[in-house]
Amino acid sequence: MYIIAIVGRANVGKSTLFNRMVRMGADRTKSTAITESIPGVTRDRNYAESEWDEKRFIVIDTGGFYAEEMPHEDKEILRQVREQALFAIEEADLIIHLLDAKEGLNPSDMELANILRESGKKILWVANKIDTPAKEDRLLEFYRTGAEEIIPVSAVTGYGFDELMDKAAAAIPKETGIRPSEEEEMPRVAVVGRPNVGKSTLINSLLGKKRLIVSPVPGTTRDPIDSVCSYYGKKYLLIDTAGIRRRGKIYSQKFDIERFSVVRAMRSIEKADVAIIILDASEGIVEQDKKIAGVVAEYGKGALFLLNKWDIIKEPEAEYKRITQELKNKMWFMDYAPCITTSGLEKKRITKIFPLIDEIIAEREKRIPTADLNKFLSKIISAKPFPAYKGKELKFFYITQVGVKPPTFTLFVNYPSGVKDHHIRHIEKALREEYSFKGTPIRIHVKSR
Repeated sequence: MYIIAIVGRANVGKSTLFNRMVRMGADRTKSTAITESIPGVTRDRNYAESEWDEKRFIVIDTGGFYAEEMPHEDKEILRQVREQALFAIEEADLIIHLLDAKEGLNPSDMELANILRESGKKILWVANKIDTPAKEDRLLEFYRTGAEEIIPVSAVTGYGFDELMDKAAAAIPKETGIRPSEEEEMPRVAVVGRPNVGKSTLINSLLGKKRLIVSPVPGTTRDPIDSVCSYYGKKYLLIDTAGIRRRGKIYSQKFDIERFSVVRAMRSIEKADVAIIILDASEGIVEQDKKIAGVVAEYGKGALFLLNKWDIIKEPEAEYKRITQELKNKMWFMDYAPCITTSGLEKKRITKIFPLIDEIIAEREKRIPTADLNKFLSKIISAKPFPAYKGKELKFFYITQVGVKPPTFTLFVNYPSGVKDHHIRHIEKALREEYSFKGTPIRIHVKSR
């Protein structure tokens, strides 16, 4: 998916613009940045999915960029924030360099402008805090950055916002949605996980050759890489999402890339049929694992968990019981996903993923006849009647499957507001007990007849 990064020095209005882009777009994550008048409040990148003019993209908010020579009481924090911004520049397809028209140009703006030009990326130069045409004369000094055009906006009032978004959308290429016929037939498998859990090692082992660079340093892989793997004559398209390639002139060796791995994963998960979520068995399940799994579930993709590095586990039997219980507790929202233990390095049990992928894809394409579904519905309602809604009987008329990939159902009732989340979970659990749907999320929508 196309990535737009908002960069600029502290307190120029990046988070306010980010929030407006998210609100005005078709954001599904409902994620917003904290905005305050205190410089430096946004230290980590924030990201969300949005849409403009029927074009979808990920927008990233970054912390304030400071010139290296500027004095500050906490240089370590500034260094980290600066590197986060530089990292977003490296990953973005389009960069919005936000400038402060009220305060004017300063050394940080000029240094960042030079870095942006050297990056070779598409850049929109935007002067914020201009809310009337009368203030557009403030744009003149910003042409010293070397920009061909400065776009005036007010992130607070929305002045100039539509023009900015039209220019941003125009830079996003249209997706044809057409794949080569052979590729169309291949199951598309995204190999996802936080940095250094063994994604590239696993793919290399499956391919039987060193297709991808493998390094103990997290973030060796720069872009998602597609590799065709054949298993018993059947071809699979494996997509390695991995992390980020550092550039020595820009990033320090201590740079933390964990947080951005979610954004990297989003690009590959979106175009996959099934995601292999790799977990480091030696470290257990961490918050970053949950975030990546959450993206897989939100996008409605098939999933399986792979406990990698099993070769270094001291007591496999006891550890398997412990970590599968941890998986159940922390990944409760994805309890339908199977789990296997492997060692990508020693190539142990790695081929077990292919039968699982085939099974999950079949489950994602499964259709249940409406007649069978309504027998099922009648059975579960008889076994456990639903409570009344505002003193009136809650009637379930019928259920039908309206889609696949993932399996999607519509339930028709007399009072949709009376069907709560726990009722939906009860029906989903019963559907899985009856029809399995192994490895795939299912969607249940409630409508009035």
